[in-house]
Amino acid sequence: MIRNLLTIFTLSFLGGIYAQTTTSGSYVFDGQTREYRVYIPAAYDGTTPVPLVFNLHGYGSNNVEQEQYGDFRAIADTANFIIVHPMGLVDLFGSTHWNAFGTSDVDDVGFLSSLIDTIYAAYNIDGNRIYSTGMSNGGFMSHKLACLLSGRIAAVASVTGSITLTEIDACITNHPMPVMQIHGTADETVPYDGNVIFMPVEDVVAHWVSFNECTNEPITTELPDIDPTDGCTVTHYLYEDGLLGSTVEFYKVTNGGHTWPGSAFDIGETTYDFNASKEIWRFFSQYSMIELTSGVAEEEAGFSFDIYPNPTNESAVTLNFSSLEDKLITVTNLMGQVIFQKSVSQTSVEINLENQGIYLVTVEAEGQIWTEKIIRN
Repeated sequence: MIRNLLTIFTLSFLGGIYAQTTTSGSYVFDGQTREYRVYIPAAYDGTTPVPLVFNLHGYGSNNVEQEQYGDFRAIADTANFIIVHPMGLVDLFGSTHWNAFGTSDVDDVGFLSSLIDTIYAAYNIDGNRIYSTGMSNGGFMSHKLACLLSGRIAAVASVTGSITLTEIDACITNHPMPVMQIHGTADETVPYDGNVIFMPVEDVVAHWVSFNECTNEPITTELPDIDPTDGCTVTHYLYEDGLLGSTVEFYKVTNGGHTWPGSAFDIGETTYDFNASKEIWRFFSQYSMIELTSGVAEEEAGFSFDIYPNPTNESAVTLNFSSLEDKLITVTNLMGQVIFQKSVSQTSVEINLENQGIYLVTVEAEGQIWTEKIIRN
């Protein structure tokens, strides 16, 4: 990947002096110019780390349209999070797309991971609170990030998206993944009941409920029919008590079409009984990567470990444990790729880190899970 250092410098400069503004940037990734827009909220001053939300456009759409259609900007102004609106590349059919269908060779997972690094270099981002949502193809891509970029994504939400039958087999999420799904029963573009390519929406929800080990019986709430003229009603399903506090939420929009609930742009069977952007942020705001990947407190379990040196400029770090208990050590990079995994009983283990970056060390022992970061500069 070749970075556009001028773009990063410009964003860093603007990030320090402006708020409530939108900037555009681009750089070359994998031989192609990739574009994006960044929205800086009114509350941002650069002094404290803030969350980052990816808002991905649909098939044939673009980042400017998604910025306005699935609009989070007013919410970000008060909740203080940065929004990035990336731009997909054109496929063989001449339409902008995210490679969530397995129909092109574009490395969008790699691009979006590199975009996190780019935004991280320019702004004060909380690396434990990075989320992805999107419309249609952007919803598909958010599910794919949940599977293949779980080391960097704390939670996802899909509006009118699903998962392809081929992509579900590649889902290798390495921690419980909170998921919100929003879908209309009259969606003709991504059918609610699925087809030969897309999973049925209720099967997508069931997949994440099972993966997170949530309760099978949801708390079901019929939302008030605030706007009876929209022809839609909404049922909310909440699946609780998942691993490490994870949940799955599902908004079933009866008679709803391929649209963003509550949007200012009414392009079809759109419900106005709730606002998807507000509900997605409410959902995201509950979760941090640290909270998702940390077990019980060390003093409660009588087990602890430390990492030395950390941060480090060297390739090798040592994990020191408080006991000889059997333990499984797993080290992943922020792409979610496992670079080390071993069951040991000794109190000291050396791990080699070939590349610079941030790594997650997960230790399973005594029926509990602990996760810590290693930073190699």
